[in-house]
Amino acid sequence: MKRMFRLLLCLTIVGHVATVNAQISKEQVKQRKELVKSSKAELDKKASKASRKEAKRFRKEGWTTTPGALPLEKQLDKSFLMQYEYDENMYPKYIMGEAMSIGSNYDAARMQALELAKQNLAGQIQTEVTALIENTIANEQLKAEEAESITRSIMASKNLISQNIGRTIPVIEAYRVLPNKNKEVMVRIAYSSDMAKSAVRNAVKEDLEKKGDDLHGKLDKLLGW
Repeated sequence: MKRMFRLLLCLTIVGHVATVNAQISKEQVKQRKELVKSSKAELDKKASKASRKEAKRFRKEGWTTTPGALPLEKQLDKSFLMQYEYDENMYPKYIMGEAMSIGSNYDAARMQALELAKQNLAGQIQTEVTALIENTIANEQLKAEEAESITRSIMASKNLISQNIGRTIPVIEAYRVLPNKNKEVMVRIAYSSDMAKSAVRNAVKEDLEKKGDDLHGKLDKLLGW
């Protein structure tokens, strides 16, 4: 009887704890949703204020948008908001690349600016992944010579990374006419951080395989790719 009583008592306590945990969990979820909602509203407000100020400065410098494009304020709003988006691990969801180019006609200058922006993205991706490799060395998860081999591949793969970059998201596109009538085009593009990892993985894998090196498998495992 004593054993039965103890068992029933334990089950009652466990059930009570589970109920309390479930209630706490629901409350936490509710609080987080409210926090996200209020943060989003506050961010919208701040982005709009910053966007108006930045757009005013751009216009003073002669920048404008093509007919049918979003006004500068809206483009800047989108840019600010995307820069403050994070995934569940609190890493930025997007990497931003920007560039300017000058040409005798708008389309040529725009295409060149987009290509330069992709190169800018590739450079940022290189920097991010190199930092991750250095961190694995610090944690002794990767031998120094292995890390050196991978880092060399990353640094040599900028063009390959750029080629592996898929569809980017146009965020800002503006232009101005220079005194000599040439067009100067400014672009800012966004790229998914997850897709960036995929781009560098493919580029490094290709480079390592050319050298007959199988370190890409270890890299995938260590960096969670």
